[in-house]
Amino acid sequence: MKLLRYGPAGHEQPGLLDAQGRLRSLSGRLEDLGPAQLAPASLARLAAIDPATLPVVPGHPRLGVPICGTRKFLAIGLNYADHAVESNLPIPAEPVVFTKAVSCLQGPNDEVMLPKGSTKTDWEVELGVVIGTTARHVEERDALGHVAGYLVVNDLSEREYQLERGGTWDKGKGCDTFGPVGPWLVTPEEVGDVQNLDMWLEVNGRRMQSGNTRTMIFGVATIVSYLSRFMTLEPGDIITTGTPPGVGMGRKPEPIYLAQGDTLSLGIEKLGEQRQRVIAWRRT
Repeated sequence: MKLLRYGPAGHEQPGLLDAQGRLRSLSGRLEDLGPAQLAPASLARLAAIDPATLPVVPGHPRLGVPICGTRKFLAIGLNYADHAVESNLPIPAEPVVFTKAVSCLQGPNDEVMLPKGSTKTDWEVELGVVIGTTARHVEERDALGHVAGYLVVNDLSEREYQLERGGTWDKGKGCDTFGPVGPWLVTPEEVGDVQNLDMWLEVNGRRMQSGNTRTMIFGVATIVSYLSRFMTLEPGDIITTGTPPGVGMGRKPEPIYLAQGDTLSLGIEKLGEQRQRVIAWRRT
């Protein structure tokens, strides 16, 4: 099942994508797609709906964040060994954890805005995990049972803010527009083996990243279990799980960073694709 939200920012409506790739409205069946709709029983009720009974949404509306009500946007750094090498950083013995501001969440195809004065804005295609039921000190063998589904994340990063301004990484990770997610939330039964998904990213049509989730240092079950030792994971929380090599910071002989007018295309097998245009900073 592919769940989504569509419409103008702040006024999204719930929907799903049918087997023929048509967007269908769920507005008559529920108010929105949020934490309450991510529990197994709620997802089972949605899965029981025949998509043919739902109205087709005409045209090509904007896609928003596939879920609402997210309270935590958590991230794992350096989770692909070859990405750690290109970043000139040691392979971690435990997951590297940081947060992205919830305020940076946006739709999968919304414009990406360079922070004011930024010179080192970078890209990162990542597998996102959405929590469906409360997880607190869960065992690794039980961890995937707390997952409602998966989605594509572009973990945009301002490298100067992240690495050269002292302190933690967070200040370079949560800038406005730095959290495109979607296009849809794909439930686990449709994904299958989450540790064997191809992923890619292009800048201006040039392939920059190619990878597969099988090369993650810490898999999804390990990450969910690990995080649940330090904080309660709640329905609607999003965890983005790290990026394969090919980020701009690691390009040789010189780094490459995003500039106004660039276009980003990225995707993950079974989870869909995103496309963004980069714009200059502006007051919102």
